[in-house]
Amino acid sequence: MNFKLLSKLLPLVALIFTFSYAEAQSYLGTKAPKGAKVYLKGSAKSLHKNWKYWEGPRFSSEMPIKWPVVTDPVDGGKVISSNDPAGAGGKYGAADIVTKDEFRDFTAHVEFFIKNEGGNSGVYLQNRYEIQILDGDYGDHGLAAIINEHIPTSEEYKGIGKWNAYDIEFKAARFTNGKLTEKARVTVYFNGVKIHDNKEISQVWGGPNSGIDGGNDGGKGITDTPGGLKLQAEGHDVLYRNIWIKAN
Repeated sequence: MNFKLLSKLLPLVALIFTFSYAEAQSYLGTKAPKGAKVYLKGSAKSLHKNWKYWEGPRFSSEMPIKWPVVTDPVDGGKVISSNDPAGAGGKYGAADIVTKDEFRDFTAHVEFFIKNEGGNSGVYLQNRYEIQILDGDYGDHGLAAIINEHIPTSEEYKGIGKWNAYDIEFKAARFTNGKLTEKARVTVYFNGVKIHDNKEISQVWGGPNSGIDGGNDGGKGITDTPGGLKLQAEGHDVLYRNIWIKAN
């Protein structure tokens, strides 16, 4: 064995491995760009400062927010769990949280971790349109779907016990003289891979308990009002960290 040659090659191999690993993980820990605001760092302070409960028709919790701060199973840091007691049994709308700030067009980054089989939550754009989080399901109501409308073009889920990330570019619906002239559109990257490319969103699904305009003409009566980024509580240990949003 040529040990002299090997000693020269080993640092190069290590560099290639490090680069490949970093490239593969580049969707995690993404820093907020200039002009963006970090809404969730995994701490109770960021949770209570930037979020509130969405007090829809099924709301049954009370302030302060009961989403617990828990230990990150991967690196031991602090993260937020969606397992609010009021949402037990899949009671969406009972304890969902939404940013205090409201948006029209925006870019967002959301990191999530599904702890157990069947873990269920969701990311709502403008507190209207859901990007699904659901372990073990792939379809128009499954993981990474623009719910009930668009299935992701590829399956990029890393699985239970691993961190995942959505990067979202959202364009709000357009109105002229109070009349809807253009539906909302969204592009979504899942773990760094584009899975939805400028997809049109037709309506709010799930009824009045799901979000703004959910009970308006069966969810088709979209209004010209901004809304926050909402996270859904359904009684599952879905963990969140590193959420930032930039208004466009």
